[in-house]
Amino acid sequence: MAQLGQYNLLRVIKHVDFGYYVDGEQFGQVLLPKKQAPENIEVDQDISVFLYTDSEDRIVSTTIKPKALVGECAYLKVIETNRVGAFLDWGLPKDLLVPFNEQLKPMQEGYSYTVYLFIDDASERIAATTRLDEHLPSTSNEFEPGQSVELMIYSKSDLGFKAVINGTHLGQLYNNEVFCPLHYGEKLTGYIKQIRDDGRIDLALQLSAHIARDELSEKILQHLKDNDGISNLTDKSLPSDISNAFGVSKKTYKKALGLLYKNKLITIEKHQITLN
Repeated sequence: MAQLGQYNLLRVIKHVDFGYYVDGEQFGQVLLPKKQAPENIEVDQDISVFLYTDSEDRIVSTTIKPKALVGECAYLKVIETNRVGAFLDWGLPKDLLVPFNEQLKPMQEGYSYTVYLFIDDASERIAATTRLDEHLPSTSNEFEPGQSVELMIYSKSDLGFKAVINGTHLGQLYNNEVFCPLHYGEKLTGYIKQIRDDGRIDLALQLSAHIARDELSEKILQHLKDNDGISNLTDKSLPSDISNAFGVSKKTYKKALGLLYKNKLITIEKHQITLN
């Protein structure tokens, strides 16, 4: 069954002056506009196309890649607001609507927001929402402490930042776990810190101390090998330089250097470290 808001492998059934029609299964014949059709396309060929509704609410297909599919989150820019809602640039000819009732706070033109794409049951159109918690769960028993996950920062509170986890769940990143500037829409690797008794998910940007040091030690050694055995990132370096190079705090970096020095793998000097 063909799915709106997703890529579908559909058969080309007709060629017309303004494009092609593909077999949209339950949607019937679906237009693929000529300017969006690939070269050398032929009737009876199977082609991967994205299905969405155009400005006249007709289901159409395209080979243009949208910035997100239904069921995904994306950080998108508002290009217009009116009495209907906010319209986002998601890479397709028709802009993506965020209705007023799907906005946690009124969205402003020129600003970008993290949204979740869904099929609106009433209109049967693709729409977006900033009410992520109504579509993604904040509790789970699927994750394990220490597990590496992909995070997308979407909001901030007094406690810290909230993030989308692997595109499927929501979690909390506390201020004391943040050692570098974070921005809305930013994607980065993080870790499951713990699953609370109520099932909610606490996050961290680095592993627990001993695991993090072991992993960081390997990165430092590889960095030295890649740079002729010498690095100017010492325990006296700026925290920002260390964070940019290894994504960790200066405190964690110093502990990893101490471990390597103790094991006689490196020599620490005032302005450089050297691989033994």
